[in-house]
Amino acid sequence: MATSADGKLRVAAIGDLHVMEDDVAPYRELFGEIANNADVLVLCGDLTNFGKTTEAEILAEDIRSCPIPVLGVLGNHDYECGAHDQVCAILHEAGMKVLDEQAVEIDGVGFAGVKGFMGGFGRGELAPFGEPIAKAFVDEALNEARKLENALRSLRTERSVAVLHYSPTVETLDGEPSEIFQYLGSQRLADAIDRFDHVKAVVHGHAHHGKYEGATPRGVPVYNVAQFVLKPKFGKPYVVLEI
Repeated sequence: MATSADGKLRVAAIGDLHVMEDDVAPYRELFGEIANNADVLVLCGDLTNFGKTTEAEILAEDIRSCPIPVLGVLGNHDYECGAHDQVCAILHEAGMKVLDEQAVEIDGVGFAGVKGFMGGFGRGELAPFGEPIAKAFVDEALNEARKLENALRSLRTERSVAVLHYSPTVETLDGEPSEIFQYLGSQRLADAIDRFDHVKAVVHGHAHHGKYEGATPRGVPVYNVAQFVLKPKFGKPYVVLEI
């Protein structure tokens, strides 16, 4: 696999593909372009619009045509129909590594990822107190953070990328209504990331109207790669990071 001149891995990232069941090869050409400019393609959730298996099959065909490794996570839209396990299976069969419980290493760079969840940030972070349903909500956020932490801990690489759908920081949510920040990410994801020195970048989607760049409290760069953020900024729906 070719890397950049200084030995860094070129990682292309894009989120929020929202493939629909009447689409025809919606990302075939773009994936080909990406393969000419990057070593790895990372997909940051909301791969389908309603989580339908028919939508996943359309994306799978485009993934099969991509000559570089493809990996990523699901998003909330991919759960809408309750067929997320089938969506994962379809994408996996097409050659995509769906990150969740297990990390992967490519040319010395580790990748660990989860969908993430809601929950808020700082003083606005929901606490596990009161009604059982509120505790269950927080448990889901905690579980996603635990899975991310465990996957990051399993890596033995000096460089790694955390792949998410939900945001770990409010900084990349700037532009979204502040009233919905707690529905767009969770501080607990950043807490997990900041436990590891080897994490060099975080990519996420979900916040269509957010900001491209931010950081965790410890200073790890965070990039909102929702294609709706990237297109106005770069003139293309993906970004290439050198890790």
